[in-house]
Amino acid sequence: MDAGLIKSLSGGLVAGLLFTSCQNMSPEGNGVLFGTGAGVLAGGLAAAAGASTSQAVAIGLATGAVAGVTAYVVAKHEATERQRRYAEERARLTYENAPAPSKARYQKARYIAVDTVREKDSSGAKSVMIYDTQTQQVVGNRVYDVKQTPKEGTVSKFDTYSAEYVGTGA
Repeated sequence: MDAGLIKSLSGGLVAGLLFTSCQNMSPEGNGVLFGTGAGVLAGGLAAAAGASTSQAVAIGLATGAVAGVTAYVVAKHEATERQRRYAEERARLTYENAPAPSKARYQKARYIAVDTVREKDSSGAKSVMIYDTQTQQVVGNRVYDVKQTPKEGTVSKFDTYSAEYVGTGA
């Protein structure tokens, strides 16, 4: 069997084992685990695809850093009715009042992350929810507490959604 294929399959297996039952881990633990697993997998795949050792290491480190930060900054919990109302209203106004170039960018990306009110169980710098610009509704009932306030216009990963951060939309 090809050594590259063995490495790829092993990496996938290890990644699958690492990612199971991560839901109850702290954001920091999730970040370390997710970043390490993604970096090892990406580096292994790059090497199997023919990248030199130094290129594979660079690809693995960069991927691990990005994946680790994305997972590290997010903690999640169920939204209260108040949080959902605030997020829905802020996102709707942000989308409606956006200049044409921003609105086109939001539509293309589909999801925006908007601030919502913080509740007593909130942690981190901000509480955000995800808004779908196509259905014009908040996605699900999850609030994501981020450790650091993202820069407006940056795209971050929230579970399976890549969303552009728009803040309060004001």
